[in-house]
Amino acid sequence: MNLEVVAPFLSPLAAWPVARFLTPKLPPHWASWLLTASCAIFAVASTIALLATALAGFVLIPTVAALIDLSPSDLRGADPVSVPESVLCAGALLVALAAVARAVLRYRRRSRRLHDELDGHSREGGLIVVPDAEPLAFAVPGRGGRIVVSRGMLAGLAPAERSALLAHENAHLRLRHHVFLAVVTVSSVLNPLVRPLGEQVRFSLERWADEKAARRVGDRRIVATAVAKAALATRAHTPFALAATGGPVPRRVAALLDGTTRPILGPLVLLGMVSVLGIAGWAAGTAYDAASELHAGIETAHVNHGGPHGEHCGRQHRRCGQV
Repeated sequence: MNLEVVAPFLSPLAAWPVARFLTPKLPPHWASWLLTASCAIFAVASTIALLATALAGFVLIPTVAALIDLSPSDLRGADPVSVPESVLCAGALLVALAAVARAVLRYRRRSRRLHDELDGHSREGGLIVVPDAEPLAFAVPGRGGRIVVSRGMLAGLAPAERSALLAHENAHLRLRHHVFLAVVTVSSVLNPLVRPLGEQVRFSLERWADEKAARRVGDRRIVATAVAKAALATRAHTPFALAATGGPVPRRVAALLDGTTRPILGPLVLLGMVSVLGIAGWAAGTAYDAASELHAGIETAHVNHGGPHGEHCGRQHRRCGQV
């Protein structure tokens, strides 16, 4: 298997410990943007590498080579990819794309069902109070955004804690955190090794909403208490919705009670940020090399085969030689 395929796929492994180190030390919005972008780069890079390797092997098949006016013998000298490797990569790519399609369809189906259920409840200023005794509170993107809270949840919180909880959910909607989660979810499907980074993104998004709620309420301890009470009371998690009970709640509560609002941007943190970006950039560069080698191999095979494109390239090379 070529390095151009293995490297982009395995590169998230190198970013795991760095991301774990960075997440609690960076401002939550910095960590969210940095890690979400890295997840997307890793996923796109591994997908491009799989696609390039699949195509590089398939053009060795005589029928496929004939369609582009080449012979397999010309192509074998231009690229070391074998047909079995190509079939393996193509299979992995098809499985990943099918999984993405399935996840998107499942999201749309459940989101539509949830919105249809919520349409039956009265809505005041984007807030829907459901009569359930079970404690529930979550934000639902789409159709203008909705915050759903149950009477059971409201009954278990003091007035100030209710305000903190609603401010947290409103921050999720206002900052469009569902877009970050969508990118991370698709990236994790395309490359399963991205999933640990996605967990760090989810934690950062919850911390981001916590900080916005603390700023809105003006008391970090109230937000911490609201988050802790909501997490202890909630038993079920609503799929495809953002909730104050998401992420590692003890770490979130500790961060709120710590009272440190200024980021810790020491040399190690800056080095960690550069490292994550460097690893992602290396993965993207390796995938680009795989695509470039495929293109160069086909161009070289065209020249060697002497087809119409090869004759044109040959004339160009002869003119350059005369000059």
